[in-house]
Amino acid sequence: MSNPRIVYLNGDFLPFDEARVPIMDRGFLFADGIYEVSAILDGRLVDNEAHLARLDRSLGEIDIANPHTLGEWVALQTELVARNGVAEGLVYMQVTRGVFERDFAYPPAGTRPTVMMFTQEKTVAANPLAAKGARVITVPDLRWKRRDIKSVALLAQVLAKQQAAAAGVAEAWMVEDDAVTEGSSSTAFIVTAGGTLVTRPLSTALLPGITRQAVLRLAAEAGLALEERLFSVAEALAAQEAFYTSASAFVMPVVELDGKTIGTGVPGPHTRRLRELYLELARAGT
Repeated sequence: MSNPRIVYLNGDFLPFDEARVPIMDRGFLFADGIYEVSAILDGRLVDNEAHLARLDRSLGEIDIANPHTLGEWVALQTELVARNGVAEGLVYMQVTRGVFERDFAYPPAGTRPTVMMFTQEKTVAANPLAAKGARVITVPDLRWKRRDIKSVALLAQVLAKQQAAAAGVAEAWMVEDDAVTEGSSSTAFIVTAGGTLVTRPLSTALLPGITRQAVLRLAAEAGLALEERLFSVAEALAAQEAFYTSASAFVMPVVELDGKTIGTGVPGPHTRRLRELYLELARAGT
């Protein structure tokens, strides 16, 4: 970036090096907070209202009052993207329960939440990994039981992502009772030999992915039947195609799982079509 990086913190737009959060912030001490990430494409936010709706839901689930209206969030995001001149990348939002003397119980009513936002430049549309396909490993799912809440408590995901990095692959799919729950930072999908798109149904066992939601709407247009059900590692290995979705990956083909080839070993036609359709939606702002 040619200009100094600007972040947002508690009502102010600040140079990155000047932003400070107190050590008694409950996000730092207890991971007592919620976050969201929206993609930026062609300088515009992608699927943003759905991300902000999920932010609102997650805050409600842990009893933090949303500090901003939808319109206020959008205005802050838009200004932050403009100030940083980001054409393609991500905007990160985080709300914690605020600052108070360390105690496990909630601080007194009226404690001001901490609100923080920053942008990151990243290639999301022309990601070269999408052309060749991602390799993935499976790891045990070590997370808590409320995975539908987008909490900043991400240690299990950090460990899974590090296992993937150590293995030289792009992502880790977490497994519980031999069923794939989701990726360390993504939603997992397979396409069966019969042309059916399969992904796990929503529950407290996984995060309700925003890109997942969009892809399910696009399934019919891509010529796919749809089943929301659990699938096993063995079924994933036998699938015709596989992919994962997220705000930063969009629709990412998976060509290898635990060192074994999926399908033909190259991104499949259904996955490529879903990625094309999602990119069209993102660029159209719908």
